Amino acid sequence: MDILVNNLGGSETQGGGFAVLNDDDWESTLQTNLLAPVRLDRGFLPQMVERGNGVIIHIASIQAKLPLFDATLPYAAAKAGLINYSKNLSNEVSPKGVRVLTVSPGWINTDGSTGMMKEIAERTGVTIEEAVQQVMKSLGGIPYGRPAQPKEVAELVGFLVSPRANYLTGTEFVIDGGTIPTI
Repeated sequence: MDILVNNLGGSETQGGGFAVLNDDDWESTLQTNLLAPVRLDRGFLPQMVERGNGVIIHIASIQAKLPLFDATLPYAAAKAGLINYSKNLSNEVSPKGVRVLTVSPGWINTDGSTGMMKEIAERTGVTIEEAVQQVMKSLGGIPYGRPAQPKEVAELVGFLVSPRANYLTGTEFVIDGGTIPTI
């Protein structure tokens, strides 16, 4: 069985909301977070359909539903588009044997997020631990009390591509430690 996991994502837009964003900010963010997965699917999906099996996992973000408009508006919009695209692609290719799923993590403790905490701490004159608390507060809190570890997200993806998840398709799985406050 063929498996495609698209884990590309990120944003380099400056803070300040809509008024400070230009076309290049939008274009580069949409290219990375929405159009790159579409291109990967175009490259791999025909072979999956031909074989009659496969799994595609798109890694989105809780920001699709909980955007931080002041900092990552284009990223949130692109990830919302990715979730919509994934659902629609699933409707098209699931009858042909290819499952399409979306995983939407909250904050993940990566090298990049560690660097961001250091930068916030230096810029604002607080400790790294205080910077972590500030970010968790900006997200509305993380009831679990910490960001996810990358291996926790990988475990979910591993399950979703396994035969144990054969009946799952067209669904978004949120892994955010309880961050999104709605059901």
